Amino acid sequence: MDALIRASKAEGYPAKIVLVISNRPNADGLAKAQKHGITAICIDHKDYKTRKSFEQALDTALRSHKTELVCNAGFMRILSPWFVKRWQGRQLNIHPSLLPKYKGLHTHERVLEAGATEHGCTVHYIDEGVDTGGIIAQATVPVYPNDTPQVLAARVLKQEHLLYPQVLKQVAEKISKNAN
Repeated sequence: MDALIRASKAEGYPAKIVLVISNRPNADGLAKAQKHGITAICIDHKDYKTRKSFEQALDTALRSHKTELVCNAGFMRILSPWFVKRWQGRQLNIHPSLLPKYKGLHTHERVLEAGATEHGCTVHYIDEGVDTGGIIAQATVPVYPNDTPQVLAARVLKQEHLLYPQVLKQVAEKISKNAN
């Protein structure tokens, strides 16, 4: 999220961050967004009796801020088909693996257990599956014999901070071009 905010402040960048939402009240991203003058709200999923009522609150907040594109960054909730369809083609996610390999959680540990020599991150569109949406871009990093999950995660995170702002720029320019 920080990398997206920093990129969006650059002159000529085609996307503006208008809202940060977390489903966790203590999320660091809320305070970080506010420091940058960005509206930041918590919509705690625990306050809602159903997934749909939680997602309706998310949808209402996004639409009330005239959001055109949703960038998930650390949002660890699986979204229902209802929400996914409402934001189809306008919702991005970053995942710490070279999809379609290592979907889901604990990617760094799984890469090391598999003895892979390459790892990385993927920015993709969100669809109704878990980490199955259309791949937009990927960045790779080498895996070294003495890597730990933490060391490998840090190497991948550096690439995430470079890749996600680049992809957001590309997708925002495409949306802008199609709107004209």
